[in-house]
Amino acid sequence: MTLEKKYKSIFISDIHLGTRGCQADALCEFLKNYTSDNLFLVGDIFDGWRLTKRWYFPQSHANVVRRILTAAKQGTKVYYILGNHDEGLRPFLKYGIDIGRVRILNRYNYTAVNGKKYLVVHGDQFDVLMRKDKKWIMHIGDNLYDFMIMFNTYFNKVRKLFGLKYWSLSKWLKANAKQAVKFINRYEEYLSEYCENKGYDGIICGHIHNAEMRKIRNIEYMNDGDWVESATALLEHHDGKWELYFNDEKDTDNHGQSS
Repeated sequence: MTLEKKYKSIFISDIHLGTRGCQADALCEFLKNYTSDNLFLVGDIFDGWRLTKRWYFPQSHANVVRRILTAAKQGTKVYYILGNHDEGLRPFLKYGIDIGRVRILNRYNYTAVNGKKYLVVHGDQFDVLMRKDKKWIMHIGDNLYDFMIMFNTYFNKVRKLFGLKYWSLSKWLKANAKQAVKFINRYEEYLSEYCENKGYDGIICGHIHNAEMRKIRNIEYMNDGDWVESATALLEHHDGKWELYFNDEKDTDNHGQSS
């Protein structure tokens, strides 16, 4: 039996409910075993871009929603920070609408156990490709990304038949393609510079599907990753320790970087 784990706060993002690449079953298992006082959904929880084109929402995806709403009902404070794939909800922010005890926000100023102040934001607002005049480029990239995820899904089914572990094409490309590495570094630097200028101690974000914890200048940069490629989360312990969770077959303890 897996023991229930209680944290101060858990941050997850880029679930992309409504797409075939979403690792909904793994996320449900995580939410069942990892509980917290605060649960932050840091954008792209639903994939509105996909759902408006073709409806796909199996029971496993509904189970994720139910698990989150149940947590809220049982006392967990749930904050839903909107991202670019669920941007359709942004016009309603001015009305202060909450859904089933879930607060809907564009960003959040979080004071951690260690007393430091963090900006919690999805991150698409800082992506130069998300400017309105270049948004079409982002949609083309999104379609290519969907193709990679579809390829990856079937490719890994074959690997599993041969007893091989999960392998992510998009993750490999990010690590090995110079332009991808350059983009990720620029994204991290830009967000950190913004937070430094605004007086924050750190930033907690998602958007680029790349879980990371590192110090940039004087800013603590923390990206909680995604639940499509990597199945990762950012955990804050009650003693103030920060930790990245990886749902990875290669890691027996499922834990990675910490600070």
